[in-house]
Amino acid sequence: MLSKKIWIDLDNSPHVPLFQPIIKELEKRHYSVFLTARDCAQTCGLADVHGLAYRRIGHHYGKNKILKVVGTIVRAFQLVRAVSTECPHLAVSHGSRAQMLASFILRIPCFIITDYEYANKGPIRPQWFMMPEVISANPYNLDSRHILKYPGIKEDVYVPTFDPDPRIKYELGIGENDIVVTIRPPATEAHYHNPESEILFRVVVNLVGDIGETRMIILPRNDAQKIMITDTWSQWCKNAKIIIPEHVVDGLNLLWHSDVVISGGGTMNREAAALGVPVYSIFRGPIGAVDRYLAKKGRLVLLGSVDDVLTKLTIRKWNRTEELRRVNDAALKSIVNGLVFALENR
Repeated sequence: MLSKKIWIDLDNSPHVPLFQPIIKELEKRHYSVFLTARDCAQTCGLADVHGLAYRRIGHHYGKNKILKVVGTIVRAFQLVRAVSTECPHLAVSHGSRAQMLASFILRIPCFIITDYEYANKGPIRPQWFMMPEVISANPYNLDSRHILKYPGIKEDVYVPTFDPDPRIKYELGIGENDIVVTIRPPATEAHYHNPESEILFRVVVNLVGDIGETRMIILPRNDAQKIMITDTWSQWCKNAKIIIPEHVVDGLNLLWHSDVVISGGGTMNREAAALGVPVYSIFRGPIGAVDRYLAKKGRLVLLGSVDDVLTKLTIRKWNRTEELRRVNDAALKSIVNGLVFALENR
């Protein structure tokens, strides 16, 4: 008897580390997995680094809302053409709207995982919806039996398998006495983008750059951001005060070897929080339940204004004397069990 097949769509770069342990666990349980990936940010590059076999389908269409809609529809039909011969039993993603549309056309049950209740949900409803326990929203108004929960945060799924590699500091030219500040600009092309976060990003870079011992690792989301950074802070880029990695780096490893993390997006903030690294958010969209939970627990500091940056941001060496915090695998097991339940109860 052939194993049931699960189609996973990697729609954005954070989905690669999230789904890697999920895929391994599903395959251990003798389920077949078929992967597609969108050429967006570093999604395909990360998939290559992690050794995942996938089909590259579609790309990012920019921040124009009309082009976003057109791009989603175009990619949905590209997915239909690519997936129709695979005959999957369940379509799974972390919020891929193109996959939702394609699975609707192909009449494949759709399973959406999310950790941000304010995401633009689109016109198609999934059959199954899974989110962290701290989120109480039901954005698709699904029957409660089709809403599943998992403990902790999604980053708890893959952080337990992380092993630090100190060679990254040598590869990036970081000295032992440097204060390493990793910075991720805001997602300017996202539908939830608030221009206020761009102001905070500039203030942060200027403030951190004026501290003599700091080295900034800045991770632009696209070529336009890279050009803006190199043009705005050209001298700091030339003297390596600002370092923009030339190739895809292991995100968790970079965060672990950072002293401070500052990001305009959710995933990097939550990865740093899961690792225990001091982390600050300059995200200015609606704050989700997960980030509110982490802020309440003191694992994330929200910077909502220039005054917050000037008064709350602390730049100093991080004491790594403690062991890497190993969370249990409850989140991974809950998600995989939820997928199996949906697959067997279609």
